[in-house]
Amino acid sequence: MTKVAYEIVPHDGGWAYKLGDVFSESFASHDEALEAARIVMQEQQVGDEPVKISYQDEKGKWHYEYSDGGDRPEVEIVDRYQSGERPA
Repeated sequence: MTKVAYEIVPHDGGWAYKLGDVFSESFASHDEALEAARIVMQEQQVGDEPVKISYQDEKGKWHYEYSDGGDRPEVEIVDRYQSGERPA
């Protein structure tokens, strides 16, 4: 199972959540960024309809797969800061 970790971080004079090197929009407070990350985390848990998937790999070969829509990642929020705290 895939694991996804959203991290709460200071960003652009406010706060954001990020996944890897990608930041969300900036929020005015730590609590707002944390709540936004919680909403995204909940949305990650919603299953989808079964679907056929096709994609081309780096060598140009086409692959065809079936997704039952229930394979959802394990999601967590990493928060090293307290509400109102700024990094040193």
